[in-house]
Amino acid sequence: MGGAKRFVRIVLIFIGLILLSSATFTIDEKEQAIITQFGKYIRTIREPGLHFKIPIIQTLHLFEKRVLTTDAVAVEYITLDKKRVVVDHVSRWKIEDPLEFYRSVRTEAGALARLEDILVARLRQEIAKHTFIGFIREEREKIVETVAKEAHELAKRFGIRIIDVRIKRADLPKEVQASVYARMQAERHRIAKRYRAEGEQRSREIKAETDKEKEIILAKAYQQQMKLFGEGDGRATEIYASSYEQDMEFYSFLRRLQTYEQLFEGKTTILLESDSELLKYFRNPRVPSK
Repeated sequence: MGGAKRFVRIVLIFIGLILLSSATFTIDEKEQAIITQFGKYIRTIREPGLHFKIPIIQTLHLFEKRVLTTDAVAVEYITLDKKRVVVDHVSRWKIEDPLEFYRSVRTEAGALARLEDILVARLRQEIAKHTFIGFIREEREKIVETVAKEAHELAKRFGIRIIDVRIKRADLPKEVQASVYARMQAERHRIAKRYRAEGEQRSREIKAETDKEKEIILAKAYQQQMKLFGEGDGRATEIYASSYEQDMEFYSFLRRLQTYEQLFEGKTTILLESDSELLKYFRNPRVPSK
């Protein structure tokens, strides 16, 4: 009899421990939770620490308190000028209202599906308002800001707050990439050809200007040279005239010597008459006095 009572006490203690363990739970700083009783909302728990609930009757539902990231599958969109573009977006969000989140989407997987639908729809709407070049170059930030703002308003009913949206990659569809790249290369070749033609034209202009300046410089130099030659000849003539006036016989003698030097240079044979004026000083070698 005593053994049966001891067994019952052990069983009761064991059940009590189980009930006590199921009645207590811990929430850390990364979590938040709601308590339901037979599916009915009881309370929300946001503070970390040790908490209690009624065992069996009440159910604990845990949710992330940290910022979550959605990395969606790339989707094809159409721009205002009917160009196709493949966009891969990423968003950051967090569970703002655990109760609304639980009522509307239940789990993170459900939330991701709803968020992707909202973001894709808003991106499709905004991208369709812009041209392909505008979207790729300078209007991307404006588009994602508008999408994030509108998507946040729509996500409120799911207890979600969208923090921001970013476009991770924007590219052309694979089937049109080759033709677009070929057009881009052709355009770059055309621009390069134009630059080369302009460079060659400029080179010819510079060369023509240089040749013109060269001819002008040479003409001026020749003019200066002729001027100097003329001045030199004039000065030489003045000196010759002055020398001739001072002593005509001596001047004649010097000029005749210069002529001899030129005539008898090398092996030169000259036939002259004996009374030739050129042989005047050979017949009478006396040097005239100054």
